[in-house]
Amino acid sequence: MVPRYSRPAMSALWEPEAKFRIWFEIEAHATQKLGEMGVVPPSAGKALWDWWATNPKIDVEAIDAIEAVTKHDVIAFLTWVAEQVGDEARFMHQGMTSSDVLDTTLAVQLARATDILLEDMDALLAAIKIRAEEHKYTPTIGRSHGIHAEPVTFGLKLAQAYAEFDRSRERLIAARKEIATCAVSGAVGTFANIDPEVETYVAEKLGLTPEPVSTQVIPRDRHAMYFSTLAVIAGSIERLAVEVRHLQRTEVLEAEEYFSPGQKGSSAMPHKRNPILTENLTGQARMIRGYAMPALENVALWHERDISHSSVERFIGPDATITLDFALARLTGVVEKLLIYPKRMQSNLDAMGGLVHSQRVLLALTQAGVSREDAYRLVQRNAMKVWKSNGAMSLLELLKGDEEVSAALNNAELEEKFDLEYHFKHVDTIFRRVFG
Repeated sequence: MVPRYSRPAMSALWEPEAKFRIWFEIEAHATQKLGEMGVVPPSAGKALWDWWATNPKIDVEAIDAIEAVTKHDVIAFLTWVAEQVGDEARFMHQGMTSSDVLDTTLAVQLARATDILLEDMDALLAAIKIRAEEHKYTPTIGRSHGIHAEPVTFGLKLAQAYAEFDRSRERLIAARKEIATCAVSGAVGTFANIDPEVETYVAEKLGLTPEPVSTQVIPRDRHAMYFSTLAVIAGSIERLAVEVRHLQRTEVLEAEEYFSPGQKGSSAMPHKRNPILTENLTGQARMIRGYAMPALENVALWHERDISHSSVERFIGPDATITLDFALARLTGVVEKLLIYPKRMQSNLDAMGGLVHSQRVLLALTQAGVSREDAYRLVQRNAMKVWKSNGAMSLLELLKGDEEVSAALNNAELEEKFDLEYHFKHVDTIFRRVFG
């Protein structure tokens, strides 16, 4: 994880002490249940929780020192806890295996991380909705292939982003459910040395669902789906970020990132106002997507268990969630403070002599009895004159002067086809679909 792109709440989930605290909870809950079932003395679970009630600081350095000898992180942790608790600690980990602790802990961390991500998504959606309503009817040009197409509104651009992130929110909820599973099934997952009731108990205490068949590890198709979901969200972040970057280009300048007092855009050129936040988001999105592939490759483990996935997840678990948390928060700030220039949008709409209304004329000609092929030819030959003039000519005036066009449509009928408001008659319908 990179501190520059980290936020405290998410980062805290992945600190070593936070991990060890979850390890302890798993072990203590399992020991407690084993005590209730008469497998170990009830005093064992009580001794663990009594010690825990003092809220001790986890000595990460001491555990690391033990691991340097044992070369096994779970054994090092159990050894350290036993040193703190005393004789009753020998009943910890009865019938369990390391993956029971490691996999269940990862599930807890990812579930809690997802709760933060869902809060981030809610904040982003709220910001987008406010700006979409603000610019519901602000005219701007829609582009296909980067070329002027037909008029839209800036509110519709934002409504599209809202709908996309709303879908991602639903995917994230599903991903949380997929990942939040618990395994306390012992070696090769058979429950030979621990009762399934212990797993059910631990799962309930930690807010998880028992894994139906763990094979000693929780199947990694769950994790593949989870990190793929984060990758899709990253793609949506980049899509909106790239839109802002394009709109901020000097030739376009329909919107731009907020430029704060005292901010500098270039060490060499004092005039520069660069889209650094959205460029940064593009880079972060690439990283988050990159974490999905190792998760997909983790699915194919050897037999009931190997640890080829372990080192991968030590990277991608923290890095993907921390980076996405930061990216969602940054994008929310970009949307909230985005500078929007309606006059420039209108200027760009008008820049090409009315070419954006060509389809309406095409359709009107066909409805007036002209074949589609001829209608296309008539409109295009006039449109190309406007194009070559770089918008200096007027498509409407050229069409009025075209005898073949005038034979089908009079001046009033042609002028009506250049009404900008025509394109916005269903904006309310689209907004109802998106926002309810």
